[in-house]
Amino acid sequence: MSQSKEIAISKSAIPRTAIIALAAVFVLGLFVVGFDQGHMFSVVFGEQAYEDLYIHELTHDMRHAAGFPCH
Repeated sequence: MSQSKEIAISKSAIPRTAIIALAAVFVLGLFVVGFDQGHMFSVVFGEQAYEDLYIHELTHDMRHAAGFPCH
């Protein structure tokens, strides 16, 4: 009798598109937490967003904890 051998090839690599999407989310999050001074909401609220700084106030303590100076 002949014996057959099975060869299982496992492809467990992370897809390149997932890495690109994760990098894009990281860059956007870094911008929002570290550098946004009303830019994100200016599309909706116009010039008023630069005065109210909604995201800046929301992430204020996180900015300082991460080492971003903001004032």
